[in-house]
Amino acid sequence: MSSHSAPIASSGASPGPAITTVDSTEIAKFSAMAEAWWDPAGDFKPLHRLNPTRIGFIRDVATRHFGREAGDTPLDGLALCEIGCGGGLLTEPMRRLGAEVTGVDPSARNIGIARAHAEKNALKITYLQCAAEDMVERGERFDIVLAMEVIEHVANVDAFIANCTQLVKPGGLMFFATLNRTAKAFALAIVGAEYVLRWLPRGTHDWRKFVKPSELARPLRQSGFAIEQLTGVAYNPLSDAWSLTRDLDVNYMLAAKRL
Repeated sequence: MSSHSAPIASSGASPGPAITTVDSTEIAKFSAMAEAWWDPAGDFKPLHRLNPTRIGFIRDVATRHFGREAGDTPLDGLALCEIGCGGGLLTEPMRRLGAEVTGVDPSARNIGIARAHAEKNALKITYLQCAAEDMVERGERFDIVLAMEVIEHVANVDAFIANCTQLVKPGGLMFFATLNRTAKAFALAIVGAEYVLRWLPRGTHDWRKFVKPSELARPLRQSGFAIEQLTGVAYNPLSDAWSLTRDLDVNYMLAAKRL
């Protein structure tokens, strides 16, 4: 795993460039919100509320998969990369769980916020301003790769999945979290969350870019992965908390093993 921390040149500069997965409109949108990453009451409040459930899912699946003992640092020594790390809301907990963490994001502002916050908290995390395809070109490989709440914002879903899977070592784990393309997801994740409850800025999501579980599982299997766990994630307004559920209609998370 590289310790290089400077921005990486776009993959398009090399011969036979990979298909870009970066949507410049999405990058601009999230860059404009970058200062709010660590404000639990700001634009990313839903992610702050969702984070304990995401962390628990990753920790539990990885601990079981790699045969680790439960404890404070069950991911000790495992190389982990988060694609689309934003301001570092997941990379920091993963580091605290013991993983050797690399956070990747095309937005310079996101990387700047993430790097500054990690340094403030004395956390050793490698942050790179680049895309998944750049990491593939560098020949990077990791025990665990995360792509959480990012696939619905990329320019090319198939290319993004292909690039992410190439970063996983044999026997390693790939995690995705995203939104299902259903009428229920449109009603709750867009109309409800963005217009009624105003949890998110309007225009945060485009329902047409939501990904069905089958559209994610199929290319994973074709790339030599086996689905280890698929779970829905639901919000309970009474407890103001998220939890795992069998209902995949809106939010869901998937873990797959590279064979």
